[in-house]
Amino acid sequence: MAENGITTADDARDATGEVLRPHAEVAFARELSALAAADDRPRPARWRLSPWAVATYLLGGTLADGTVITPKYVGPRRIVEVAVATLATDRALLLLGVPGTAKTWVSEHLAAAVSGDSTLLVQGTAGTPEEAIRYGWNYAQLLAHGPSRDALVPSPVMRAMAQGMTARIEELTRIPADVQDGLITLLSEKTLPIPELGQEVQAVPGFNLIATANDRDRGVNELSSALRRRFNTVVLPLPATPEEEVDIVARRVDQIGRGLQLPSAPQGMEEIRRVVTVFRELRDGITADGRTKLKSPSGTLSTAEAISVVTSGLALAAHFGDGVLRPADLAAGLLGAVVREPAADRVVWQEYLETVVRERTGWQDFYRACREVSG
Repeated sequence: MAENGITTADDARDATGEVLRPHAEVAFARELSALAAADDRPRPARWRLSPWAVATYLLGGTLADGTVITPKYVGPRRIVEVAVATLATDRALLLLGVPGTAKTWVSEHLAAAVSGDSTLLVQGTAGTPEEAIRYGWNYAQLLAHGPSRDALVPSPVMRAMAQGMTARIEELTRIPADVQDGLITLLSEKTLPIPELGQEVQAVPGFNLIATANDRDRGVNELSSALRRRFNTVVLPLPATPEEEVDIVARRVDQIGRGLQLPSAPQGMEEIRRVVTVFRELRDGITADGRTKLKSPSGTLSTAEAISVVTSGLALAAHFGDGVLRPADLAAGLLGAVVREPAADRVVWQEYLETVVRERTGWQDFYRACREVSG
């Protein structure tokens, strides 16, 4: 660990057990190494793995030597194949989907598998400046010596261009439109001009960009048609079946829980299924058996939120219970996830409890716990 507890990306690779959430290339280093050793297929310039191996890393499988590659994404195989194939071309990749569809997760693992480094990241916000995507200046150097390459502070995108690596931009549609449009020349010409120096940075083979975006949240800035044309868009859907969503929630909760020293998720599988059922029914506006139409709350009730509810419940069970996940541990988290706008969403939640949960066989303990926290 570096002085004052600050680590570089290289430090983190040597200190996996000393950070709360290791980067993908650190947490899954063994799998990536095994895939690289077994991978005899052609690799694009500066790729750590072939496109086939990158897809295997994300989707999971078993190698000839018996090494098990855990799935990082549970969903249609073709989606992952299209995303990987896009990165092997000169077109940037835009992962689009509603909140909670694993866009960031997929983006990180793609960068880790392709470049061995997922840290070349720009986090998009309403206040993201152009310098975060292009470059900035060390003002002490600038004032002392004037514009020079030593005074220039490269952005993650600029570093990726120079090194032939994969850069990531999270929440692209949250970035102001004029800043977004700074990507147009960069993606079409593969060049980043530095007019202050009369120079430019040209992308070397291996460079590409992965962006994520959703159009459900408030405060988004639509992409211009010129910028959208520079991306190949891949839409990540919500899990197709309840079983698929339960599997995703259980896997992620187990991974998060190991880092937090919480009870393992499998002992609470029944409660996980209940949470997923509630989220899917309210999200779809109809019960699983198709018999009862429901009002949907204002929130997205995404898979990511289900993971958060279950993780919070496990923490309650571990620290204030007997370590076994029960309905009482989940009720408060469910209420917070469903009731985002108190006036309207509370009515939706109360109606769902009384007309669906109360009448469902084997759900009486769940109903009582939810009623107790709902008031």
